[in-house]
Amino acid sequence: MKKIILLAILLPLTALLHAQNAEKDLIKKTQDAAKTIDDTIPNGWKSKGKVSFLFNQSSFSNWIAGGENNFSGNLGLDYKIDYKKDDFTWENRIMASYGLLQTQSASFEKKTDDQLEINSIVAKKTKGYWYYSFLVNFRTQFTKGYLYSNDVNGAEIREENTNFMSPGYLLFGPGMYWKKNDNLKLNFAPLTSKFTFVDSYYTSIPGYVDGSYFGVDANKSMLYQFGFNASAYYKFTIMENVTAENLLNLYSNYLKDPQNIDINYNLIIVMKINKILSANFNFQAIYDDDAFAGFQTKEVFGVGLNYNF
Repeated sequence: MKKIILLAILLPLTALLHAQNAEKDLIKKTQDAAKTIDDTIPNGWKSKGKVSFLFNQSSFSNWIAGGENNFSGNLGLDYKIDYKKDDFTWENRIMASYGLLQTQSASFEKKTDDQLEINSIVAKKTKGYWYYSFLVNFRTQFTKGYLYSNDVNGAEIREENTNFMSPGYLLFGPGMYWKKNDNLKLNFAPLTSKFTFVDSYYTSIPGYVDGSYFGVDANKSMLYQFGFNASAYYKFTIMENVTAENLLNLYSNYLKDPQNIDINYNLIIVMKINKILSANFNFQAIYDDDAFAGFQTKEVFGVGLNYNF
């Protein structure tokens, strides 16, 4: 009986010790693997970029089913420049795009895309895949944006609604960075400052109520927020010559309505045809209740000419 009791005590203890040793072994292997990968990356600067032009054109002549001649073009830049010095890294990415649509009967050219975003993260390695980090993110647009409608005679009219740095967003803050490789990264920044900049011209227009213009109060030009920011990046291959990039950014403002989480999600799918041609699909979804009470979505798809440098 004593032997049975002794076995009943020793077996769970043995299993627990074995599990702890296995866990320590796994952690050590993970740290060793991360160090091996990190050591294979040379010190110094590394950069790569891509310029792309997406286009779409339709032309009709005596087409009974109906249609309207139109042309749209979208010019994009995606540039990465990184620096590494032993366990210190500095990663930067610039994403810019601008597109226009012209139809035969339209009174105005209309934008199909307008974006400028800069991401920068400074990181110092700790253990395994983890780094101490400091994140900076900046977003705005290049040119004026308009709201379109028709007057009493049915003619198309437009009203200026946005412009460069109206709005403009700047986020920065310290955090922890988890990077398994260049295709899978996470950053958590619990002490992030967020600035929303606008031209006071827009907040002083009669008809805007207090705080209705991207959250900025009437006759003001800036909104300050302080909260938690989380960002994620994941790139994978769907099939041969088809890749998908996912970029997700979440922000919760501690100072007001922290349950209303701002969401900015980008999906970029590239279907490579050859070194120059590809079919590109870009999708973006934004939720920001300071800007609009609901989801904003944007989709751009077309055949592209690409130049890599």
